[in-house]
Amino acid sequence: MGFKLVICPPNYQEEWPEKLRKAIPDIDVHLCPTVGEAMEVIGDADAAFGDIVPELLERAGNLKWISCPQAGPRAGYYHEALIASEVVLTNTREIYNDHISAHIMSFLLAFARGLHVYIPQQIEANWRQGYDTIYLPEATAVIVGVGGIGGETARLCAEFGMRVIGVDPRLDQAPPGVGELVRPGGLASALPQGDFVIATVPETPETQGMFAESQFKAMKNKAFFINIGRGATVELDDLVDALRAGEIAGAGLDVFQTEPLPATHPLWSIPGVLITPHVAGDGPYLQERRTDLFIDNCVRFNEGRQLRNVVDKANWF
Repeated sequence: MGFKLVICPPNYQEEWPEKLRKAIPDIDVHLCPTVGEAMEVIGDADAAFGDIVPELLERAGNLKWISCPQAGPRAGYYHEALIASEVVLTNTREIYNDHISAHIMSFLLAFARGLHVYIPQQIEANWRQGYDTIYLPEATAVIVGVGGIGGETARLCAEFGMRVIGVDPRLDQAPPGVGELVRPGGLASALPQGDFVIATVPETPETQGMFAESQFKAMKNKAFFINIGRGATVELDDLVDALRAGEIAGAGLDVFQTEPLPATHPLWSIPGVLITPHVAGDGPYLQERRTDLFIDNCVRFNEGRQLRNVVDKANWF
């Protein structure tokens, strides 16, 4: 059969055309390092990979499928013309589950065992004991967003004996490890129960700024907030105020409203805060997983089968 595919920037891979031709001998692949080159060939393309900006989409008169290079792309990726189009869009969710859930657990275990207290003491050569550890079999994690990453995190929390409350708009049945599943409307009642509140949600029109003053006030003052989803979901000024007021005990943060986090930002120096520079998804085998997912979807598209990781474009995930 075969179809025409345009691989646009960013994240184009030089080895993909050869791999694709082995899987689909009749495929017509165009690897385009620049948007200008992509504009010259996208007119009659059936499918495209990359950041399909408005000027590209305008020229793509035959496009049926777009493969997004990321699970949560840059702000503005889901532009109005793309959302309004009938083009099916897929993303790369699921390939980061193990890496990001391990990062979440590193934050959680650090807080449970007091590393956020002892590491600063180590820097000062200060030998002082006395942190009240959190006994995980008696602790509750509230996981906001129970997709692949949140689901794997729930499983790991349950392995440590924790009670897990999942908050998710889509799931009808609690995945393994989740003891109770509620809709986002139940977040207010779930937050006061959490010793750890873990945000894995993507940035969408509904999640922008979803963690702000009222959410932090609803949490236990001994609770820890962990965000590895998207920085736009958290109002950092409100988080700073909550930490300074003792409304929550600490925060583990990998993503921020502004990145890099400015060197003068107060979060760098507030006690009880652990910061990593947007690296939760780092780990081996990501390129292999991205390649396998993309080629599998290309085969599915060529055969007219259901694609993996189809996105609700209006909600950005």
